Amino acid sequence: QVQLVDSGGGLVQAGGSLRLSCAASGSIFSMYAMGWYRQAPGKQRELVAAITSGGRTNYADSVKGRFTISRDNAKNTVHLQMNGLKPEDTAVYYCKANFNSREYWGQGTQVTVSS
Repeated sequence: QVQLVDSGGGLVQAGGSLRLSCAASGSIFSMYAMGWYRQAPGKQRELVAAITSGGRTNYADSVKGRFTISRDNAKNTVHLQMNGLKPEDTAVYYCKANFNSREYWGQGTQVTVSS
């Protein structure tokens, strides 16, 4: 069982920055594929950014150039650095881990961007 704890959300003005963190349990974190998803009210949950166990990254077109996903295997954490935030980035952000054909989710952290 993998447990994920999301943190770092908050209220920020447009153009500002936030850094989300996801702390994971387990001694084989380095083998997990990790991702950040978000869900705005009335919308489906969508992929924001992902990073493989080997460090390859991919991003939603809407956040390319503004968001950066990274992982620290020594600390069992994955981060999402969000710069140039826009009101349309407002959502609950969730961390997800994939390992051995299973997926695990964090509890989510609210990001609100005011105009």
